[in-house]
Amino acid sequence: MLTWMDSLKGRSMMRLTSFTDEEMMNLIDLAAQLKARRAAGVRGNLLARKNIALIFEKSSTRTRNSTLIAVRDEGGNGEYLTRPDIHFGKKESVKDTARVLGRIYDGILFRGFRQADCEDLAKYSGVPVWNGLTDDYHPTQIFADFLTVRETFGDLKDCTIAYVGDGRNNVANSLMMGCAKCGIRYVCCCPKELHPDEAVLAEAEAVAKRNGVDIRVFNDPQKGVRGANVLYTDVWVSMGEEAKTAERIRLLRPYQINMDLMRATGNLDGRLMFLHCLPAFHDFNTEVTKDCGALEVTDEVFESKYSKVFDESENRMHTIKALLVSALCDRASV
Repeated sequence: MLTWMDSLKGRSMMRLTSFTDEEMMNLIDLAAQLKARRAAGVRGNLLARKNIALIFEKSSTRTRNSTLIAVRDEGGNGEYLTRPDIHFGKKESVKDTARVLGRIYDGILFRGFRQADCEDLAKYSGVPVWNGLTDDYHPTQIFADFLTVRETFGDLKDCTIAYVGDGRNNVANSLMMGCAKCGIRYVCCCPKELHPDEAVLAEAEAVAKRNGVDIRVFNDPQKGVRGANVLYTDVWVSMGEEAKTAERIRLLRPYQINMDLMRATGNLDGRLMFLHCLPAFHDFNTEVTKDCGALEVTDEVFESKYSKVFDESENRMHTIKALLVSALCDRASV
């Protein structure tokens, strides 16, 4: 029997603070139930006759396919809409697009640039809207990350996650708040030029204190990762920042996750894993890395026994399905 909180019905998710700590943990529980259900060969009808619009300004492998399959698995329909497909923010305001699509669809997943656009969709559409990524936050990713950690270690408690790289990007912002809400110790290892935004850091620190954990920021990655159970990184250049590629490589080269950094945790023979939201520049034959080698993670780490990146990638589907089901499913039909 699938179980989730009634308070999640009809809810949007702009960022992880859209949910209480309990609701966030409950969504991870539901994702685990849905994953086990799918593994048993069950394709349900929890989203039967539900239509979901996917508004994507940014390209995607995991978010797009995870959402479409999550909807189809449960009998619903997803429609993929890019800027050339609709007049979003160009010939038509975001507000007007929201009011049109809200009359047609049961929910909207947005992946784009401006956080304000996602919030306007939620404000004016009249249906649940989920943030599939903006320049500021990437909340759906964190649910998949934490499901992966729980599957690997058995629990989220007594765990330290060290994020190494660009400490103020959307993944780092959401990971920091996710750790605070779930009672996970969080360490950010980054150059001073890429420290977390002070307001975002202060907000997460207040939540972390409430849950009995701390948040630390280190410029020295070798010191910062000591005792960590999870080393996490992201690409060094986010979408829309390609002009800063050379500068970012110069700043972040000392923050590459390699086996020396894995050893620096002191947990090489204990509880240790590597996560990356993907795509990752870990090999020597991509368009970006052909002249400079691996960037944020070496191939040795990426292909090692510590790497859980493809479990993490699969879990995007199960956790996004949990978000959609909890918001749209009629509990009486379960």
